[in-house]
Amino acid sequence: MSLLTLPGLIDPHVHLRDPGQTHKEDFYTGTCAALAGGFTTILDMPNNKTPITTSKILNQKIKIAKNKIVCDVGFHFGSLGDNIKEFKKIKQKVTGLKLYLSLTTGGFIIPKERVEKVFKAWPKNKVILLHAEDDTLDFVIGLSKKLGNKAHICHISTTEDLKQIIKAKKLGLKITCGVTPHHLFLTENDVKHLGAFGKMKPPLQSKKNQDFLWKNLKFIDVVESDHAPHTIEEKRGEVPAFGVPGLETTLPLLLTAVSEKKLNINDIIRLCHTNPAKIFGIKRFNDLNHQSRIEIDLSQEYIIKNKNLFTKCKWSPFNGWRVKGKVLRVFIRGKKVFENGKILAKKGSGKIIY
Repeated sequence: MSLLTLPGLIDPHVHLRDPGQTHKEDFYTGTCAALAGGFTTILDMPNNKTPITTSKILNQKIKIAKNKIVCDVGFHFGSLGDNIKEFKKIKQKVTGLKLYLSLTTGGFIIPKERVEKVFKAWPKNKVILLHAEDDTLDFVIGLSKKLGNKAHICHISTTEDLKQIIKAKKLGLKITCGVTPHHLFLTENDVKHLGAFGKMKPPLQSKKNQDFLWKNLKFIDVVESDHAPHTIEEKRGEVPAFGVPGLETTLPLLLTAVSEKKLNINDIIRLCHTNPAKIFGIKRFNDLNHQSRIEIDLSQEYIIKNKNLFTKCKWSPFNGWRVKGKVLRVFIRGKKVFENGKILAKKGSGKIIY
């Protein structure tokens, strides 16, 4: 056994589907999946069935979450550019503003002509998260340069997009970016056997694009699971839903990459703890004193199996993969909440992050 203690991990990009689509996931099952994956804090996206675009809807979501969560949870707000008056009411209750400029689940896409107005209205000390691919990425980088906003580009997947971000960083712009485990560990070739279970936005890319991400990992700020659970039936449907679950597989995949010398433990801490906390203004609850921490067996190998997952959707594109590195125990504020595959935390014991 090779034991390692890490600070509790932070995933800034998850879709817990609660409220509105709890047949896919809910606050309890999603936060259980987070603990099993070593995450003590997660930030939930606003593209619920009823998008989180008003103070009233946000407060309702927070109220529901308080009774169910077993890890700490924060919320991103959403906008189509028509709810700017709401910003003052909610700015102290959210960790960021999410704008979708490219096709995604729910079709919650902001008209391009409204984006600058939103950038001007959103507080400069809080981040704007962007689903922006191809030409829309160039557009939002230009806005960040013009207006000085903090912009986080979600789930980058191509050489061209990362090159644009590297250029922006070198110019000193307030640009950060994230990459998903599925873009680091899967390619377009995997769609041949995954079928609809490999369908996501952005789509899986070529090995050449993937290699560029790995080669330039130092320019990537966070690893974000983009945990997007859909039922097996929905993925097998006539029009398969975009997205894959990832909260429970992110860390094992990264630890396996450590064993293969593709990155090191300090990279994981930077990508999954330090940078997410800094970018999204998360107080780390004495993590430096290991009050919120995870204990891992670096030497333990096992096979990822759908039946063992805590996520309600009960599937993973990494089903059948052999990984090295297992979460043994998780502590939040000094209290043991997960051990040897069992959730010990009570419903509602997690905190809401503001």
